[in-house]
Amino acid sequence: MTTRRKFLTAGAATGAAALAAPAVHAQDQIKWRMQTYAGPALAEHVIKPAIDMFNKIAGDRMQIELFFADQLVPTGELFRAMQRGTIDAVQSDDDSMASPTEVTVFGGYFPFASRYSLDVPVLFNQYGLKDIWEEEYAKVGIQHISAGAWDPCHFATKDPINSLADLQGKRVFTFPTAGRFLSQFGVVPVTLPWEDIEVAVQTGELDGVAWSGITEDYTVGWADVTNYFLTNNISGAWAGSFFANMDRWNELPEDLQTLFRVCCDQSHYYRQWWYWGGEASLRVNGTKMQLTTIPDAEWATVEAAARVFWDEIAAESETKAKVVSIIKQYNADMEKAGRPYRYT
Repeated sequence: MTTRRKFLTAGAATGAAALAAPAVHAQDQIKWRMQTYAGPALAEHVIKPAIDMFNKIAGDRMQIELFFADQLVPTGELFRAMQRGTIDAVQSDDDSMASPTEVTVFGGYFPFASRYSLDVPVLFNQYGLKDIWEEEYAKVGIQHISAGAWDPCHFATKDPINSLADLQGKRVFTFPTAGRFLSQFGVVPVTLPWEDIEVAVQTGELDGVAWSGITEDYTVGWADVTNYFLTNNISGAWAGSFFANMDRWNELPEDLQTLFRVCCDQSHYYRQWWYWGGEASLRVNGTKMQLTTIPDAEWATVEAAARVFWDEIAAESETKAKVVSIIKQYNADMEKAGRPYRYT
């Protein structure tokens, strides 16, 4: 039996040891700032659910504060801000945030590289683009976390587009590479802050947008200021990614890195069905824009011009040539596979 004397002696020793031991504090909560390319209405779908999920699961260990398009820095400065550590993470395409990498031109809408949204994750995860992107961004101090698909690229305009001739002189808000490609058809690419686009269309500064599909047009208000939606698209899916400052990423415990990746994947999944269903439903049931179409035979000249454009890009560097080669091989495989992968 333990005597009273032994109990008091043991208690005194335990107390002394506790006093002598250094104080142990709970780990400080990790806080990140993340900015998306999307404005508030669009962010409600393309990013906020995933970040809310992350914050709920991470709890006291880590919280991510989400900022919308141009809220902390202009979209064109997102990369530099993340590289400097002003922002810890970014959701964007490579093209519009002006990444200084060899793969930047392929972000956003690279003309006709994809026909459907599932093409993007397959290109990255099964055809090798993921490894190329990670290597290119590691060179500039950025962790490329995950790439996924958004909506296709269509014209939403104030005047109807029924032929290529109707594109002549149209001032259009679009992505840098898409604008570079479309300029050969008379399109005048215009760069403005995302939040200014609706007013710019209303005032006549812009004739339309070639930035999204019909789901986004309705979600962000562009369907309220444009009258027509062109069913032809120059790309089946926007290619965007999640990025993080490399130092901040490496500071995270492995389980939080894994949690962030899982939430990114959840975001990719959400967008797959949200956009896919919306594009069809709003074409059929939408009331704000009239659908127009350029005949297939005429539109085929645009597709042919895209292949020439691919070769021009490939000639710029070895890395770009490698990416173009993968895109060509993938599309050739899909065409050989036939329906439902490609329609001939």
